[in-house]
Amino acid sequence: MASQQTKDPKTTANALLDIVRELTGEIHRQRHDMEGVRLDSTLDHDLGLDSLARVELFSRIENRLKVTLPERILADAETPRDLLRAVLGAATAVDLPSVHELSRLTLDEVSTTPIAATTLLDALQWHVDNHPDRPHIQLYEDRGDGPIITYAQLWSGAQQVAVGLQHLDLQPGDPVVIMLHAGHEYFYSFFGIQLAGGIPVPIYPAPRASLIRDHLNRHVSILNNCRAVILITQKEAKPLAQMLKSQVEGLCHIVTSAELTATRGQLERPVIGPLDTAFLQYTSGSTGNPKGVVLTHANLLANVRTMGEHMEVTSQDVFVSWLPLYHDMGLIGAWFGSLYYATLLVVMSPFAFIARPQRWLQAIHRHRGTLSASPNFGYELCLRRLGEKHLAGLDLSSWRAAMNGAEPVSPDTTRQFCARFQTYGFQSAAMMAVYGLAENSVGLTFPPLARGPLIDRIQRDAFMLRGQAVPAAANDQSALEFVSCGTPLNDHQVRIVDPASLELPERQEGHLQFMGPSSTSGYFRNPAATAQLFREDWLDSGDLAYIANGEVYLTGRVKDIIIRAGRNIYPHELEEAVGKLDEVRAGRVTAFGSTDKESGTERLIVLAETRLRNEQPREELRTEINRVVMDLVGAPPDDIVLAPPHTVLITSSGKVRRA
Repeated sequence: MASQQTKDPKTTANALLDIVRELTGEIHRQRHDMEGVRLDSTLDHDLGLDSLARVELFSRIENRLKVTLPERILADAETPRDLLRAVLGAATAVDLPSVHELSRLTLDEVSTTPIAATTLLDALQWHVDNHPDRPHIQLYEDRGDGPIITYAQLWSGAQQVAVGLQHLDLQPGDPVVIMLHAGHEYFYSFFGIQLAGGIPVPIYPAPRASLIRDHLNRHVSILNNCRAVILITQKEAKPLAQMLKSQVEGLCHIVTSAELTATRGQLERPVIGPLDTAFLQYTSGSTGNPKGVVLTHANLLANVRTMGEHMEVTSQDVFVSWLPLYHDMGLIGAWFGSLYYATLLVVMSPFAFIARPQRWLQAIHRHRGTLSASPNFGYELCLRRLGEKHLAGLDLSSWRAAMNGAEPVSPDTTRQFCARFQTYGFQSAAMMAVYGLAENSVGLTFPPLARGPLIDRIQRDAFMLRGQAVPAAANDQSALEFVSCGTPLNDHQVRIVDPASLELPERQEGHLQFMGPSSTSGYFRNPAATAQLFREDWLDSGDLAYIANGEVYLTGRVKDIIIRAGRNIYPHELEEAVGKLDEVRAGRVTAFGSTDKESGTERLIVLAETRLRNEQPREELRTEINRVVMDLVGAPPDDIVLAPPHTVLITSSGKVRRA
């Protein structure tokens, strides 16, 4: 057990300030007034510590001061004084076990599924009718297991929210925006909106109070596009959110979940069918302005069912997830899939994972998790941040499907994760690179179950010059590598076409198009974007890919590809390689094209964040970046920009914001 030891406030404050000043000096080497870093300096504005810097600060404080901090402090702390309060109230870390005991929660098998359901509400009600007290969601908190939400509790909580919404005169088809962190309020609100006849619109919440105003301003375009009439948010955001009423026409009410559930009355359930909109999924906007993907109940159930059939999901599975509930992978893949198949869903906060990646793996160990998913950066974070002390006693042998998707899948990360965690029972056959997109609900192509990753090595020149994926010789050191994302799920189709939508043969790169029962009808109130999405009956993914032996290999986003001197350059490969260099901030590199006005040709620009300030080491870093780019594409970049931290913009899901 953790112990509480008395700490001298003055000594602790000085030690903490030393850590803050050290990190601030490393990030902002031009800053010399370190004595100006005080307990009441703001971490964001005064010290310029972004989310990655906060993670590093969090880690250093825990390691140096031998404490275990509450994970929410990573997001909530405004100043070093906030961190000091947390440290003084924290337990010492030396006595904490690295792995919790196994969960004692056991569930009986459910032999059937809600096959007759035509809406998500039908599926939920089927579970309420058949096993109301069965645990559906296990919240996983700082110290381990938190509250359990049963199917009956979810239904009851949703009904209370629905009554509150109808009391505010919500009409069928009215959009309601949810801006809440993962917790019972979020789950109750989502289904409460549906029960009342509204359309849920989940958006990501502000990570801390000081960012609420800026955060709300960024969401004004979404609220206007969806014509939101009600915003459900946390109490801290409510006063600031009132300003939205003057910016969002039709926004009538800004409420908390508690206010809605306090209302008493009788629910009048509207008729909801399979073709009604289940929710609006706003895309992250990493390559453009956010667009609201319209997804019906029929779309979602088709996707959940075909993914579940492919994965052979049963009620004996356990899905462990840290994925945000405002993105399709966490919302549909983790929550809706678990709900349909009576699979226990163990939910932890994304903040908990970012603060301590070992918590994800420990939750899989504790609950004998069988299913879990993450973007590539989650697996990479486990490789970079976790030492043996974090993993002692870990057993991942129950993990039968480790899905990797939502961003480009790195062959190196795939191999390294399998090799590193094999020691802890992880089976490489469990690793699955999957492909999907919001416009197809979530899942589109999956590899065979229990096969393990399939990596295709192809000749670099043939691919970059002609788009031909020619298999490379085993000794070809310059070969490109792509990870297979498998074949289309049942009842779905994909094809690779040229710019004129003419289908291309195998091993020829082109535009990936798709169709199927999970596919959207378009973007909400955006006919121009919808017209660009469709090519007759096919939908354009915006991705480039090739097919080999029937399996899909994603190669990049159409908008991201840089065409230089007749060669296709793939920025993700460059960014990953440059990000591995010393003195470059991992995940804070972007490669992009810029048209030369005089020649009309596209120039290759590499921008990398670094903390280096002196010119000599900066010049050495430029030389290293130049060498890496030369090795990969056979030509140097036209320009290398070394920028200070906070230059590269990142989306809410951790991707580089390219536009």
